[in-house]
Formats: sequence, structure tokens, C-alpha cells
Amino acid sequence: MATPLTRKTLAALLGLSLAAASPWAAAVSDVLDTPARQTSLADENLLTASDRAGDRLVAVGERGHIIYSDDQGTTWTQGNVPVSTTLTSVHFPTPQEGWAVGHGATILHSSDGGETWEKQFDGRQAADLVIATMEEQIAEMETRIEEAPEAEKADLEWTLDGMIFALEDAEADKETGPWKPLLDVWFANENTGFAVGSYGFIFRTDDGGETWTDLSAEVPNPDRYHLNGIAEVTGGALAVVGEAGTILVSTDRGETWEQVDSPYTGSFFGVMGTGDVNEILAFGLRGHVFLSTDLGRNWTTVPNDSSNTLNGGAVADDGRLTLVGNGGTVLVSTNNAESFRTYYRSDREGVMSVIPVSDEKLVLFGEGGVEQTDINGKSP
Repeated sequence: MATPLTRKTLAALLGLSLAAASPWAAAVSDVLDTPARQTSLADENLLTASDRAGDRLVAVGERGHIIYSDDQGTTWTQGNVPVSTTLTSVHFPTPQEGWAVGHGATILHSSDGGETWEKQFDGRQAADLVIATMEEQIAEMETRIEEAPEAEKADLEWTLDGMIFALEDAEADKETGPWKPLLDVWFANENTGFAVGSYGFIFRTDDGGETWTDLSAEVPNPDRYHLNGIAEVTGGALAVVGEAGTILVSTDRGETWEQVDSPYTGSFFGVMGTGDVNEILAFGLRGHVFLSTDLGRNWTTVPNDSSNTLNGGAVADDGRLTLVGNGGTVLVSTNNAESFRTYYRSDREGVMSVIPVSDEKLVLFGEGGVEQTDINGKSP
């Protein structure tokens, strides 16, 4: 039987049902301006994502906790973070330069391998960018309606009404407060990167996060579905996955995006390459895993024995693939994602992220903080 995430984890990842209440929104504003508290328990509380910064391991989680390890996950040190909101993703394109994102559309930057962080962006700026984009779209549509043949005006006016409603919704959100979370981040190098998140948030920077651009008007996601994951595929393509089976692919480093036909109408929570050129592995709700070997043109269902939601994954140096998820689920493939062997951690706590640190050893991050295990589920 699938084991659901606890209320604590669900709230940390999205918090969407709570966001409409203005007192909660005010609390978000507070945590965007309040540094994370130092605690010896940071590696024992909820951790949502992880990445390598060279040989260093870095993980992020609730209350603005960011921790790093220089001994393959045995001991951890807490970084200095200027916010205390929940963080949802982290990526280091170089050993020194890294970015983390989280609730309140927070974007943080580190230039010392995760030891200290600065805030570059949050939901207050995000709201202004989104509103400006929508106003431009409305102006363009009004001009188009004026120039359109009479037979086309009714359909265009219907579209305009929807755009005006979306703008009003965005303006109301700005008044409510900066609560919408960013859910994943990926950088090509120390300059160019992307952050994706709830309600179709997708932002790009080409100057290391000094400025950000709203890409929502350029990405085919008219229903503003949540975008939950972004990853580079071997060969250079980028893939984004999200709510309602959304899969977006870019073959020109994010200049343009195409929505590809999805093999599944449920939510994807993660996406990754397999190590082979043009291969995409997408995974998510109820243990669904799909593999494409041609950048999303065709998909194959990958069997596994778990029906638990899958949250994260990684490729080891030897090509072994690991996926992790709710209920202590760990899936391991040694045959290039043709199939996965399943085991469950005895504590059944949700696992959000994984880093392989050797041919046999995994470091897991989730509801119980940091856990070390081998590929057979045995703790050291």
C-alpha cells in the first residue's frame, strides 16, 4: 500500500492550501527576511533536495536549513542562510557557485560551495515580473483584435478575457503576499540558469542571478500548470516536467521550448537524464516511471514494484540509476532503466533526494534528515 507524505512534508513542498490566508502570507514575508537559525539538528530535520558541489555534498530543507559535508555524508555543517523559509532545490554548476530555491519564490546564491548564501530574488520581484509580462501580452492581444478580420474577433476577445482574468489573479496574489514556491533550479554554468515552480513560474538569468526574466509567455503552458522539475539531458537538451503530465523540452539551451506529448496525465515530480544521449527519465505520482530515448517523441513505461510517489533520482558514476520516494521507497536500476529493483527503508519515512557516493553507498535526504545506506537498503 502506498504511504502518503506526512502533513509536514506536504506543507513544506507546496503549502498551496494554506497560501490563501493572509496571516500565512504575512508569515512568509517574515521568513523571507529572517535568517535561518543555527541548530545542531539541521541534518535530522526535513531535507528536500541535494547536489554535489565538486567533492562536497550540499542539502537544503525546511526553515532555510542548508547543510554541507566534506566526508561523503558522515558529518555535516550548517551554512549561513538569510531566509528561514522552506527550500526545495539546490544546484551547483561549479564546485563554488551554487543556487537554491524555495517558498516565497526565493532564489539564493552561494559563491563558496554552500557555506554562505545571499538572497537574489523572491516573490515580491516575481509578482512584478509576472504582472509586467501579462500586461505586455494583453496590449499585444488588443492590437491583434483591432487588426483582425471580423470573423476572428470573437475568439480573440474570448482569449483576451482569459488573459485579463489571469492578470487580475496575479495582482490579487501580489496583494496576498509572496507565497508561491519555486520548486527546482538548474544552471548551465555560473551565468545562465533557470528556476521553475508553481502556477507556471519559469525564470531565466544570464548574469548569475543579478537579474531574472519571466519566460512564461514563451513557454507552452497556457493553463499555468505547476512546473516541478528541470534537468539537463546528456547531449545538451533541457527537460521540464510538472502537473497534469506536462513535459517541456528545449534543444537550444532554453531559447525555445516545445510541449511534447505525455505518456501520463498525472503529475511528474522529477526528471533526469540516464547518462545516454537524448534519454529522459520522468517520474512522479503513484510510482509512475517513463523512459524516452528520443527527447520525448516516444515513451516506454518502466516497471517497478512500488506504487509510492517518486520524488528524486540520481545517476552514479557506474551508470546505476536510483529513484527515491514516499514510504521509504528506493528503486535501483543496473540495466539503463529497463527495470528497477525496489526496496523500502524500515522507517518508511519519505525520501526526497539521493546522492550516490560510491558503487555501493547512497546518501538519502528526506523526512528524517540525512540517512546513509547501501544499494540493498542496509545502513552502515
